[in-house]
Amino acid sequence: MDLSYGPELEAFRAEVQRFLGDSWPPRGDEAQLPRPQREQRFRERAIERGYVYRSIPKKYGGSEQPPDVLRAQIIREELGRARAPAEVQGNGVSMLVPTLLDQGAEWQRERFIPKTLTGEYHWAQGYSEPGSGSDLASLRTRGELVGDEWVIHGQKIWTSQATHCQYMFALIRTEPDAPKHAGISYLLIPMKQPGITIRPLMQINGQAEFAEVFFDGARTPADWIVGKRGEGWKVSRSTLKHERSAIGNTGRAAEQLESLLRLAQKATLDGEPALRNPQIRERLAALQGIALAHKYSGFYQLSCDVAGKDAGVITLMNKLLFTNFGHEVAQLAVELVGNEALLAPDANSGVRSGQAKWLNQFMGSLGIAIAGGTSNIQRNIIAERGLGLPRDTTSGGGA
Repeated sequence: MDLSYGPELEAFRAEVQRFLGDSWPPRGDEAQLPRPQREQRFRERAIERGYVYRSIPKKYGGSEQPPDVLRAQIIREELGRARAPAEVQGNGVSMLVPTLLDQGAEWQRERFIPKTLTGEYHWAQGYSEPGSGSDLASLRTRGELVGDEWVIHGQKIWTSQATHCQYMFALIRTEPDAPKHAGISYLLIPMKQPGITIRPLMQINGQAEFAEVFFDGARTPADWIVGKRGEGWKVSRSTLKHERSAIGNTGRAAEQLESLLRLAQKATLDGEPALRNPQIRERLAALQGIALAHKYSGFYQLSCDVAGKDAGVITLMNKLLFTNFGHEVAQLAVELVGNEALLAPDANSGVRSGQAKWLNQFMGSLGIAIAGGTSNIQRNIIAERGLGLPRDTTSGGGA
């Protein structure tokens, strides 16, 4: 396997490095701006150079570059190395934008994509319901077309960042007499209206990242539907594909392992440096083996992309592997943190800093195993679609 990029692409890497050296971190008066403004100015320059939002047409706010997976990979590597702002994170950019590009109407792309890319529009994902977990198609939130509006009644739950979002993309049952997969539509819904009540859900770490959302006669225009009426399940498969890809990104495993190794270098166990403990070293070595396997699997998938080939069943495994890996990393980290991990995190102190971030990551790793399709559903998908094994009739289906 030849893992070199070659002279032309290495010259491109040097070009990206020069841009980053001149642009991040910001200097002078720009360095005094609030961080969101600094990041947005950087992204604007990066879009001009064709480094971010490469697959998105310019008329929607992207840089509209020719498909080139190797250049895109180099940009990801160098942005990560420089700790520079990448594309805006969130449901809107990672899930809705590619869904609209795939299946949205032209006016929907023009209206919603540009401000989603800049972070002006934030989107909640309205999928899960109290009675519809892994069997998502059993959802009961209903929408009725009254005149030129959909009128919506029902409830969604585990809605990430719902209190901060202006809009939601949601699966709504619009054809009550159709088979359950055929009776669903994919609607875009404004969140700031009288017919919507948002109740934050307090988490064990003291935060309220999730919420339950109640619809009591909420309304959205009739043409705020993505795809055809009753074909929302097909549209949702596109969204889930992008969500699972984001969760299973192969580069994130290496980042988590590096953080864990830094912790192990500082931590002590029974009065000795943790790295001298043979059991800790054995567990770290096993995790490094998994991270390397995931990394080289990523190279293989990248090579398939370059050659225009389907990498096959291995692409279905990324999300499951990463969620398992992340949980094992966080579990070992909490053991290394020691007694401090027994302290309940203070929601006001910032759980992303200090040792508290590991406890937060451990708790979060349990949720990631559910997000984007539970791990058991992922195993069914791998078995049935990837390996051709008989369908598990007891699982209740899933996405």
